[in-house]
Formats: sequence, C-alpha cells, structure tokens
Amino acid sequence: MGKQRVVVGLSGGVDSAVSAWLLKQQGHEVVGIFMKNWEDDDDSEYCSSNVDFVDAAAVADVIGIEIEHVNFAADYKDRVFAEFLREYQAGRTPNPDVLCNAEIKFKAFLDHAMRLGAQKIATGHYARVRERAGSFELLKGLDPLKDQSYFLHRLNQAQLAKTLFPVGELPKTEVRRLAEEIGLPNAKKKDSTGICFIGERPFREFLNRYLANTPGPIKDDRGRTIGEHVGLSFYTLGQRKGIGIGGLKERGAARGGSEHEPWFVARKDMAANTLYAVQGHDHPWLLSPALHADDASWVAGQPPAAGAYGAKTRYRQADAACTFEADGARAFSLRFGEPQWAVTPGQSAVLYEGEVCLGGGVIDAALG
Repeated sequence: MGKQRVVVGLSGGVDSAVSAWLLKQQGHEVVGIFMKNWEDDDDSEYCSSNVDFVDAAAVADVIGIEIEHVNFAADYKDRVFAEFLREYQAGRTPNPDVLCNAEIKFKAFLDHAMRLGAQKIATGHYARVRERAGSFELLKGLDPLKDQSYFLHRLNQAQLAKTLFPVGELPKTEVRRLAEEIGLPNAKKKDSTGICFIGERPFREFLNRYLANTPGPIKDDRGRTIGEHVGLSFYTLGQRKGIGIGGLKERGAARGGSEHEPWFVARKDMAANTLYAVQGHDHPWLLSPALHADDASWVAGQPPAAGAYGAKTRYRQADAACTFEADGARAFSLRFGEPQWAVTPGQSAVLYEGEVCLGGGVIDAALG
C-alpha cells in the first residue's frame, strides 16, 4: 500500500491515538476527525465528550496532524438511539456499539471521510482486515483480551475495503507502551466503558427519562409472586443485581434450594407484564441449547454454508462450538454443543470460523 490519505477517527482514547501515529509513521497523509455523537446533556457530569475532544486535539497536536470536529448527533439519534429505545420498549436488550459501528462510524463517518478525499479510514478497534482473492475478511484482533470483531460483525465488503485497523495487530500492553514512548498526553487514560451517550452514569436512571415504567409482579419458576419490578425494559436476562427481591430466605429454603443462592432474571412476559426470576446460576431456565436470530448481516455478502462453527452470544465470551443453519439470507439458527447461559433477545449472535468473523444477526429467541 503506497502513501494514502487516511482519515482517522480520534476518540480521545489511547487506541485511536496510537493508530494515527502508526499511520503517520508509515508515511500516510493522516487527518484526524473527532465524532460528536451525543449532545442532549453536554453539561452533565457524565458526558465526557468535551474532555475527550480536548484529549483528541492534544493528541493531534503531538502527532502533528490536523483535527476536525464533526457532529453526527442528529444521525446518531435517528439511526442508533431511536432503535435502541425501540428495542428496550419491546423488552429486548440491544447492543448500541454494534449499531453505532454499522450506522455512524462506518457509514456517516466513512461518507464524510470520502468527501474529504480520503482513500481509507482508520479506527482504534482491535480487529484486522485481510484481503483474499479480491474479497475482504474481518479477523479477530491479535490480543484475545481486547478483540472487538464482535462489535464490527455488520461491516460489509465495501466498508472493509476502505478500512484500516492499525492496532489490531498489537497487544494492548504494546499500544500503551508506544503511547508512553511517543509522549502522548493521554497515554495513561483509562479505557472508556459503557455506552457513549450514557457514559458512567447509572443506566436505569438514564433510561428512566426515555421509557415509561409500568411496575408489575416478579414471579419465581413456580409462579409465586416474590416481588415487584419497576418496568420490564429495565431488566436484562441473567441480571443479578438490583432486581429488588428482598426477605426471601424462607422461600429459598422452602423450595429446596439454598437460601443463599442468588436470584437471576430468567424471563420476561411482556403480555402479562411479569418478570420471572430463578435461583442459582445454572437454573435450567437460564440455559439454552439453541437460538434463532434475524436481521443478519454477512461480511462476505451471503450466509456461510451450513455446518460447524464457533459463535459468541455476548461480547467477552469464548467462542462456543455450534452448528449453523441459514434460514434465508437474513435469518439463521444456531445449535450449541453446550447450552449457553442467558441467551438474550436483542443481543448479537456472531459467527466465527477460527479467527475469521463471518457476520451475525440479532437474537430473536432462545430455543429449548
């Protein structure tokens, strides 16, 4: 690859900063762009966007590249946030990072970069792109603890053809070491956690502003009422903390379980506005041998052949052995060798063949 004009998404974090520096070292003409995706409460203590821009600008200054501040907040609200709320209202648990990558970072940002005359865009994601016989593959990042291919599984051929992931080849420890060596001002900055529009604030408090909460009963696996929920949208399957079940010692003992076994959210009945909770991490209601997913997106443009693969049903999970079967181009089912824990509608099921991320879809049902 000769010298190219590359537009890098600078977030204010260390990964994108080192990505920009690496590209500059390789002789490319590098331009930084800071994406502002949320502006409903810029003044709040939780919105870190202003701090992040200052960090990104300081990084650009040290590396010696231009930086432009671009506001995608309106796009974000229409394309990511509206969908995020719709999913929550329907009782599902969406993954906004997957949506944001598909709709903002590799669509709105890519379009903007191309208007600036870029040949390529780059981000600080831990993933890799490999060209093979004229088509592009999405690979896991080499650092298994940081691999972010799960969040990028909706990228298509046209997007991958234009994308570079400079830190995908490096372990995080090396990225931090480089940042120190270069003297980047954000070398020691903590990795951001949480969702950009929520930041570090309590999640339920944030959702409260946007979702109606209709309280209803919490029941156990025998149908006994054991508490009251604040609204089904505020709970996710497998949730353990903050369910609001108190004074249940005698009940736990009565059903033969240990009174100390923790309670987990296991099911939601939207029609009856009822939340079901069960005791014990390995309760049968929390384990699913299979799932069905829809809204599928395949990196190659079409679904892979039926057969044996690995899959993740949530981020930071080892690939689970499964058999895959396409259900048309846009849906599929997975059957697992070992039942999977808390398979959650709204989350992404992502398919892998070794280090190659093939794509995936949105879980619509856990199957028995």
